[in-house]
Amino acid sequence: MPQTQQMPEPAGQVADAVRGNWVDRLAPEATRPYLRLSRADRPIGTWLLLLPCWWAVALACAADPASAGLRDLWIAVACGAGAWLMRGAGCTWNDITDRDFDAAVARTRSRPIPSGQVTPKQAAVWMTAQALVAFAILLTFNGMAVTLGVASLGLVVIYPFAKRFTWWPQVFLGLAFNWGALLAWTAHTGSIGWPSVTLYLAGIVWTLFYDTIYAHQDKEDDALIGVKSTARLFGTNTAAWLRGFLVLSVVLLSGAVILAIGPRRDILALVVALSGAWAFGWHLMWQLVRLDIDNAGVCLRLFRANRDAGLIPALFIAVAVLL
Repeated sequence: MPQTQQMPEPAGQVADAVRGNWVDRLAPEATRPYLRLSRADRPIGTWLLLLPCWWAVALACAADPASAGLRDLWIAVACGAGAWLMRGAGCTWNDITDRDFDAAVARTRSRPIPSGQVTPKQAAVWMTAQALVAFAILLTFNGMAVTLGVASLGLVVIYPFAKRFTWWPQVFLGLAFNWGALLAWTAHTGSIGWPSVTLYLAGIVWTLFYDTIYAHQDKEDDALIGVKSTARLFGTNTAAWLRGFLVLSVVLLSGAVILAIGPRRDILALVVALSGAWAFGWHLMWQLVRLDIDNAGVCLRLFRANRDAGLIPALFIAVAVLL
């Protein structure tokens, strides 16, 4: 019988990129290394950065439906563009600082810098360009939101170094990736409120959940080169830790909903929004049931599934705005 021939992989394709992604298929060849630096071929990170923003703007509208308007649509769109740009800038910074580590890890040695597709200097120019465009978008928000956006840069700068000095680098990732919960709430309300702080904490715990799963892909290489992670710290006790993160993230997300919508005394809106938090928890449980920490492919698929997990509360809270 004739054998089926596999199509050759595009030159420079990153090992953990989504196969058949638009960067490898459609982007001009000269732009591909830079788009790969930004993880445009791996969109899950943009979603995970964006979703806490959407939670927050939806929850702010649900807290006071009369205040919702076209301005909030712009906040949601601007957060989408900002998430793409700042995730790109942050990942470029990560690749600059981690280029020696990446060259020693099987999954990451195909990234643009260690594979020689771009130089660190070229990457730094690309990082700066992305950050400046993101800053221009940020300036369309109110003053307090702009201040919060600028403040987030400190977390972005620190994160790549966290795995060098702590077993909990996922906490630093959570602090950076969920900052949009504070920013988007403030962009709507003009100030930070307890609902946004509680939402921020829920997102941090969620990050501990999904990034521990992600980190299990690299635990053997990480052990060889001395990189720390919660995956290595928890080891065979990972499932028990993840169950704890699951419960705590649902409790905190529910608490944010109650703090925001409870004063409205609208039971239907409250129940609908809380249902989103509970459904989010069920999705995390679905992931736990399927988790195999020794199967890198399973870990990557479950990590990517967190886009759908995060969309669930965003949609439920958006419905609560309309009630």
